[in-house]
This record gives sequence, C-alpha cells and structure tokens, in this order.
Amino acid sequence: MKAALIGLALLLAGAGTLSAAPQNPKPGITAQVSPASQSVQQGQGAVYTVSLTSTGGFSGAVSLSVAGLPSGAAGTFSPASVRLGSGATATATLNVTTAPNAPAGTSSLTIKGTSGKVSGSVSAGLTVNYRVSTSFSVAATPDSVAVPPGATAVYTLQLTRNDFSSPISFSVPGGLPAGATASFSPNPATGNSTTLQVATTAASPKGSYSLHLVGTGKDSAGRSQNAYANVQLVLDATIKQFVLSGNVPGSLSPGSSAGLDLQINNPNNKMLSLTNISVAVAGVTRSEDAAARNLPCTAADFAVTQYSGPYPLAVPAGSSSSLSGLRIPPTAWPQVAMLDTAANQDGCKGAALQLTYSGSGQGN
Repeated sequence: MKAALIGLALLLAGAGTLSAAPQNPKPGITAQVSPASQSVQQGQGAVYTVSLTSTGGFSGAVSLSVAGLPSGAAGTFSPASVRLGSGATATATLNVTTAPNAPAGTSSLTIKGTSGKVSGSVSAGLTVNYRVSTSFSVAATPDSVAVPPGATAVYTLQLTRNDFSSPISFSVPGGLPAGATASFSPNPATGNSTTLQVATTAASPKGSYSLHLVGTGKDSAGRSQNAYANVQLVLDATIKQFVLSGNVPGSLSPGSSAGLDLQINNPNNKMLSLTNISVAVAGVTRSEDAAARNLPCTAADFAVTQYSGPYPLAVPAGSSSSLSGLRIPPTAWPQVAMLDTAANQDGCKGAALQLTYSGSGQGN
C-alpha cells in the first residue's frame, strides 16, 4: 500500500511539469465611437468620432462602413479608410445627414472597420426627432389615459397658432400597441383643437405605451411646418369600466352649440373619483335625403369643447349620476357645436351625431 502511494505522488509530480506552448494572439482591430449616441431633429446632421486600434500585431489599410441608418439618412467617413501600424490607433469622422422628412425614431448604427478577413465593429445610437415649428405648437390632455384592452382612450389636442392659419393634419407614426388604431376628429384641423381616439382590441397587449403625435401644415410660403406631442396609453386588464353616456339635446344649426349633461354609471362597489372626461365626434349619419342627393356632412362640420368643471368628480358606488346631479353648472359641461363654414352645409340637416366618451380616475 505504501509503495502505491509513492508511485501516485511521483505521477502527479511528473504531470505538474507539463506546460503548453505560448500562442501568438491573432491580428485584430478594436473600434470605439464618441459620442455613443446622438439626438437630432429632422434635416439636421450628427458627427461621430471613430477610433480604430491594431491588436495582435495587425497592420494594414482599413476601410470604414456604417449600417443601420434609418430611412432618409446617409453616412460618410472622412477619411474613408485609415492605415494602421502594429499597436497603433487611427481616427476618422462619421458624418450622418438626415432628410427633412426622415422618420422619427431611434436607430442602432453599426460602425465597422474591415481589412480583408480582419474586422472590428462598434455600435452607436441615433435618435431622429420631429422638427419643432415656431408657427404652431400642440399640447395634449390628459397626458396619460389608463383603460382595459378593448376600450377607447380619448385625448384632446389644443393648438397654439402663431400667425398660422393653414389646416393642420395629424398622425400617430409610432407607439401604438398591436391591434390599436388612431383617428383624429377633425383631421385636418382648421381651428384650435382636435380630438384623438385610440381604439384598442381585446387582444391588444397590456402595458404602457408612449404615443408620438405629429401635426403638419404648410405656411404661407408653402414650407412644411411640424409640431409634436407625446401621450401615455396604459392598457390594464384589471381596470373595470364605468359608463359615460349623453345626447345632444335638440338639433344644431350652423354657429349653434349645445351642452351635454353626461350620465356617469359606476358599477363598482366603491366610489369612483373621476379625474378626466373627454368627448369626441366619432361620425355623422346623414338623412336619407342628404345621402340620396350626395350632400356632404362630416365630423369636420362639428367641434367639441371639453368639460371645464372641477376635478375630481365623485360618483358613489353602484350609482348613476349626471353632471347636473353632481351640481356642475351647464357652462362647464362639454359643448358640441356645429361650425358655420363657407361651404354648403345642407347635408347636415337632420343628421345624427355619433359621440364617443372616455374618462379615467381612481376606483374604476
């Protein structure tokens, strides 16, 4: 037994003397970029400094390229290639230009240096923002709406015009959850407000979404002017819906308006504290005579002034209350008006309005 132990010790000692032959590192290139990300407006440019360093004894000419640029953007290097000596570092400048109509969003750029089969790369961020116009601005309220999937969220957009009278068209180019659709009423807006309705489906994934809203119009010189805003949409399946309803009393004529004494039905077993109410004109059904004569009447012939009373509105559990029942004066109720335009509005005689309502608060 003793001899066997000694033999094992000798074997281990012999194994400990083995060593691997040193391996030479492979030639390579490492890349760095500064700054790591940049944010520009449409039509503006961004400049990055790219540093390339030789590793493993590499030397030779290195050509530069960039991938991942968004639509409407282009990138050029100065110089287009550099020469590296063993262990040396060289720099180049990447100039990125964006078109005035480049889509807004964030892109990941891949900057690469290549010499035959040897290459090195680095990533950089580029965010393109919509150009901010001084001709008009957009403010959206509320800034966040929480609804269950399958419900519709409503936002009001107020326009501030600076000697800008042209129509303004609106869109939501990004941020909508799957299955959701966005519509503005009116669109384009010729006045100082419009309403955004975001209709979701029961299959729309729950979560928080940042919606990008864009308004575009042309000034007196024919140049496009843009303004944008962001709102939050929260889809929460645990939210129970309350019910808002109301009708326009009587009929509307050009230049007239009517208040909506909204009815609020709270089916929950606790008090509902409303912090937002919005109304929008979803559509117009013309009379049979107007439809037969092809006389137009659309949501653009009407405008909504939103509720201007105090918040929160407290609706007791399991009850139904109207704005008047909550002692809100008629002057603060939402108002629906028929615009008095220069166009023939005979198509709106006898028309029926389809209104949509949205609200949010605590306890719902």
